[in-house]
Amino acid sequence: MRLRRKLTALVLAVVMTGCAARQTGPLQAGSENYPAPGGFNQYSQEQEVQIGKQVAAQADAQLPLLPPRNAVSDYVSTLGQRLARNLPANPYQFEFKVINQKEINAFALPGGPVRINVGTLQAADTEAELAGVLAHEIAHVYMRHGTRNASKQAIAQIPAAILGSVLGGGTGGQLARLGLGIGFESLFLKYSRDAELEADRVGAKLMYEAGYDPRAMARFFEKLQGEGGRGGPQFLASHPNPGNRASAVTEAISQLPPKQYATAGNDFRAAKSAAAQLKPYTAEQVARMAQEKAGRIENVSTDSVAPSGNFQQLNHQAFQIAYPSNWRVYGDQNSPVTIAPPAGVSEQAIAYGVLINGYSPQQQQSLTQTAADIFNGLKQSNPELQAAGQPRQASVNGMPAVVVELIGPSPLANSSGQRVAERDILVTVQRQDGSVIWLLFIAPEPHYQQLSPTFQRMIESLRVG
Repeated sequence: MRLRRKLTALVLAVVMTGCAARQTGPLQAGSENYPAPGGFNQYSQEQEVQIGKQVAAQADAQLPLLPPRNAVSDYVSTLGQRLARNLPANPYQFEFKVINQKEINAFALPGGPVRINVGTLQAADTEAELAGVLAHEIAHVYMRHGTRNASKQAIAQIPAAILGSVLGGGTGGQLARLGLGIGFESLFLKYSRDAELEADRVGAKLMYEAGYDPRAMARFFEKLQGEGGRGGPQFLASHPNPGNRASAVTEAISQLPPKQYATAGNDFRAAKSAAAQLKPYTAEQVARMAQEKAGRIENVSTDSVAPSGNFQQLNHQAFQIAYPSNWRVYGDQNSPVTIAPPAGVSEQAIAYGVLINGYSPQQQQSLTQTAADIFNGLKQSNPELQAAGQPRQASVNGMPAVVVELIGPSPLANSSGQRVAERDILVTVQRQDGSVIWLLFIAPEPHYQQLSPTFQRMIESLRVG
């Protein structure tokens, strides 16, 4: 079952409005003298770490990353850690990886994952310029710009034909679903000019404390601005120029004690040489590869998705249901929920598990018609999905229900790379207020009989509020 992006993904906001007063004035030396992250934020730093890990795992599975034990990867990681260690004490887990992509770009996720295109290293003339890009991304993490954006603008635009008002759409639930369905392009967060100014200031201080000339960061960004043809526009699209970058950085460091700044050493030259030997992909090629990977699930063993004999309870505001203890819940008590074995889901698809959602019909109609509406909504993102028989009336713990068996292609690929068939069971349960809870049980045809008892036990445990 392919997942419609808007159904499962939180599209992290690209506009940050009025979240904090603009921080200006000279910086002070010392690890304790960093600007404090400000502005409205619904998420703890610990939650940011978990969000970052979850999203990074999804992104890394789709991106053409350089191997970890590689001259370029090792160099960038060492440089990034050298900068990050100058931050005040924090729970973030900074991790630096290199994408084999030619355009100049970098991005940072909440909690510490930083990714940078090899094209950025190829374009940097000095180590300080590269350090400036990394310091700028580290600063976005430290200033919590990603979750500040999400807190202000967390909007999952879910089609009304699928999601009614039954389950709600709280921000917590939306972020909890990040690990299941965040879109590839939404990882490259766009920042406001105020956020860029903050990242410039914090990045400048990181560079100074690590021994690099902070002005190199501003010079590199302004060089990109003036060299639009070299791939800089991709970076500038998500990192808009706050204006007068060079003068703002110069003013910010004006009261820092003078020091002898580091110059490029052999490590930088060796990494540049290694990067020059690579054949990086274009942005279009990377996007195409990501799309191909996102809709397919491979190398899944039966043991990795088999439900345990132990069940635990999910207490949602709209329902309660028991599920295998070794399966994972994506969502929270206020959001649509997916329950699945981690090995059975990918960025845009689910091969094993159950989707649970709500729907409020726009007009009074039969439960069978409501089930048909839900099926038609699912079919929008799964055109090959077909009903395998007629809807049948049922009862789930005393509540009227309609059950429809569906068939279609599974995202699971066999050893030859061909997708296997899938069998789904759509169960639509009436609520007393006229709305419904619907459950879609999903399994590849070869494994359906193995999972059928688990699905039946889950249905029998369902209690609708």
